[in-house]
Amino acid sequence: MIAWSNRQRVVPAAELQLEMTRRAVGRALPDVFSARRRGSVLAGLDAVAVVLVSDRRIAALHGEFMGDPSPTDVITFLHGEVVVSAETARREARARGLPVPREVALYAIHGLLHLAGWTDTDPRSAAAMRAMQGKILRRAARGVC
Repeated sequence: MIAWSNRQRVVPAAELQLEMTRRAVGRALPDVFSARRRGSVLAGLDAVAVVLVSDRRIAALHGEFMGDPSPTDVITFLHGEVVVSAETARREARARGLPVPREVALYAIHGLLHLAGWTDTDPRSAAAMRAMQGKILRRAARGVC
């Protein structure tokens, strides 16, 4: 189960279209489970929380937990929390000509893959993870966002 929480006020709910995003990410779950790797904590979690925050809040978390006080797109905590910057998603979606819900879904899938044991700490693993999240997003978002 995925619990969603919108804890930011910068990107309007109408622009986020969270129902569409939830549907796409829900459709992605079977593929994420199929892609599990060693180190996956996903199967042991009762639930995953996807929390939408502002750039200011994610920058504070990024600084506190990773020593980098700049905003980032998504931070995953292995206890099952995926924190997504709605502002970054909107900015990146606009820059790439994509719908905001699709960008938010991409970040959520990225976080789920971290819970499934994927890493992006070096260029090779990052490229593999990008390819997998793209493949999963294309399938999950088809006809949704």
